Amino acid sequence: MENTLLVALSRQVALERQMDVVANNVANVNTNGFKAEKSLFEEFLTSGAHEDNFAAADRRVSFVQDRATYHDLMQGPSEKTSNPLDVSIDGKGFFAVQTPGGERYTRDGSFQINSQGQLVTAGGNIVLGTNGPIVFQPTDKDIVITADGTVTVKEGIVTQFDSIRGKLRMVKFDNPQRLQKEGSNLFSAPAGTPAQPDVASRINQGFVEKSNVNAVAEMSRLMMVSRTYEKISALMQQQADLRKNAIQSLADVPA
Repeated sequence: MENTLLVALSRQVALERQMDVVANNVANVNTNGFKAEKSLFEEFLTSGAHEDNFAAADRRVSFVQDRATYHDLMQGPSEKTSNPLDVSIDGKGFFAVQTPGGERYTRDGSFQINSQGQLVTAGGNIVLGTNGPIVFQPTDKDIVITADGTVTVKEGIVTQFDSIRGKLRMVKFDNPQRLQKEGSNLFSAPAGTPAQPDVASRINQGFVEKSNVNAVAEMSRLMMVSRTYEKISALMQQQADLRKNAIQSLADVPA
């Protein structure tokens, strides 16, 4: 009886954490460039509650353990905006941005120009080029971002000519699963996970990459997790009732 309660409790703990992961995916279904998280579970064998006269092979109890979560880095669908400052990445690369906490990485290419003329993310972080921040002049017009990330403008008031303002710095990682999610749709790279120049990915101007979360699948998973949790709760209640009835029966003294 104890083993049943312990195994059920381990499953509930795993389900609760899975619920957090799925709920976060659902909450970011409309976040540009968001990458969904998935849960990994495994069997954990250990000695549970048992009597000493059980055979050794019978003492190991199978528990549920949430081993880890991993990033679903599948590319999300592109949405056309026709905004010259919106760009999406066709490939596995990331944009490099400068934050107060250091260099970070994102797939969200919905950019803006701040009051200093710098190209920034929607959260105000500076978008990095291959030679530092990309800065525009007040007279710049007709911004063009080519497939390799080169940013050109029409400069001048009377006589206009093409000028290069920089080149978007795109990076890749040998093991992107080691990237750690932070707030504001950013990833950080832990020690031993260097960012490498990405020359294979291409830029699409006038598009943004949407979230790769499948809303229907995640909502179905959310309901499945919730129902499974409720069923296990009912099972645990039944086991508790059995124990209560057993104790009451044992405590009855025949007249």
